[in-house]
Amino acid sequence: MTDNQQVRHFRQILIWPLQLMPLDESGVLGQQWRLMLSAVEQGSPWRLRPSEFEPGAFQERHYREFITFLPYVQRFLYGEGQTEASDVASYGKSPLHVFRRDDVKSVRLTFRDGAEVDLAIAHIDLYFFFDIDVVILALEVMGDNLPLPRVQDILFRFGRSFPAQWDEEGGPASCLAGVAWCDAQGRVLAVSDYGDRGAYLGHLAEYRSPRLASHWAWLLEPMVPHHSSASGGVRYRQVEYHRMPLLAYLALDDPLSLSEADFYRLGMVTRPDDGEALPGRLVRDFIAQSCYDRYWSPEQGVPSASTRIMCNGQALVVVGDRRHPFFCDAQTGVLGQFRHQQFLLALIAHFHKAALLTFSDRMAVALARLNIADVHSVRTFKRDIRIQLEVFLRFTQRYWFREVSNQAVAAQLFDMLRRHLGTAELYQEVQDSVKSMSQYLENDDLRRQADTVVKLTVVTILSLVGSTVTGFLGMNLFDLTHESTAAKVGYFLLVLLPALGLTLYTLMKARPLSEFIERMADQRTDWRGRLAAFIHIWRRRRS
Repeated sequence: MTDNQQVRHFRQILIWPLQLMPLDESGVLGQQWRLMLSAVEQGSPWRLRPSEFEPGAFQERHYREFITFLPYVQRFLYGEGQTEASDVASYGKSPLHVFRRDDVKSVRLTFRDGAEVDLAIAHIDLYFFFDIDVVILALEVMGDNLPLPRVQDILFRFGRSFPAQWDEEGGPASCLAGVAWCDAQGRVLAVSDYGDRGAYLGHLAEYRSPRLASHWAWLLEPMVPHHSSASGGVRYRQVEYHRMPLLAYLALDDPLSLSEADFYRLGMVTRPDDGEALPGRLVRDFIAQSCYDRYWSPEQGVPSASTRIMCNGQALVVVGDRRHPFFCDAQTGVLGQFRHQQFLLALIAHFHKAALLTFSDRMAVALARLNIADVHSVRTFKRDIRIQLEVFLRFTQRYWFREVSNQAVAAQLFDMLRRHLGTAELYQEVQDSVKSMSQYLENDDLRRQADTVVKLTVVTILSLVGSTVTGFLGMNLFDLTHESTAAKVGYFLLVLLPALGLTLYTLMKARPLSEFIERMADQRTDWRGRLAAFIHIWRRRRS
């Protein structure tokens, strides 16, 4: 049935999380958006997106979007009151900084069979998060009157940051034959290079990191890939799989005619139907775990009961009947909810996963760089871990949500996203790692404090002997009262230098001296053992 189906209206939103590299070693994170502001002044196509919460621009769909979320999520997404772009995020101000570019108006997709499809671009946004080194690219495309197999091919092939392999003919196996960004006049601004296998192989051999396709790298400029020779202040790298998470909206003539296997291919974003039967157990598990059927009742046979939402974590796909006015309503209907509420649900869920993966990566890098024999390395490790502890605490209080809405559809879809992405388990793993790191730092500090106390105790005990002898009954061994000031200073230095040398030497021998003192205090040790401990003070220790 899919070959005869027409998608009367199609939307696809790509959500691409990327890890940002720290700007410096000061420990201040999530400030790359300031460099983007500077790039805007120098002619970058990215512009800080204006607020929609203005009396003239505010519409009912903005209102419905806002009240979908709980208050603490509202403060995260929208802030409170007027927010200036240059203000540091604080209570009442949104930690989001969103940039948008308007020069790219369409994308031209070339398929392996030579066909070309032009899709209009609704928006291209970059989401920066205060205090977190993560950026998310959100790209929405749309088209009308497309065959369903062609739409399935677009979903399967479009959102790939680089080819995973090449076929026998040298073409990218799972990518489109070509992708081109076009301006309002249809002029090509940038094209893909999926077929340049040598460039991808050479880049991986040199940098130990995959090379991004040229059209995606161009779209993100002035940001540049971290693993490249390009110069730029804001550098990024992959944080997840090369297939970008997506949302899709399909308005069909007759969604009730689709089989369960057809829904599996749509929800799992596979290739179009090639005639091979799918295992029944596979389809049944998908229907049970990934389908939200609150508005799906095919036995009724009416458009109002023909909307099915599928979510597997990496994809959220909405399918419905184009004849149902509420399904096609772009303001307050299903289409409007898909473009706004459901998009924000997916944005939050994927941001959570990207941020947690970034935390895990940063702690792994800090451990890999630790050399316990190098004092500077130990200090750098402690500083990096303390920074990650502080940032993780702020992430938990500012960004980590287990519930985002009390509305049934939004709450249940967010639960499905969290479950399939495994963010709750990932958060627990990162939290356990953070606690382990914190415990290590505390134990190391206690060990150093105890070591310092031992050294001071040894010095104090040895100093007590001399103080007791020379201070007995206030006795002065030498009468220097009538000596000149210069002589007194000379005598003072004569005593000071040996005393200082003795103190320093005692500190150098503090550990064997403390062992000797402990052995002397142990009643179970005979005098031979105590003598051996005394001789051991002057023995040279082997490393």
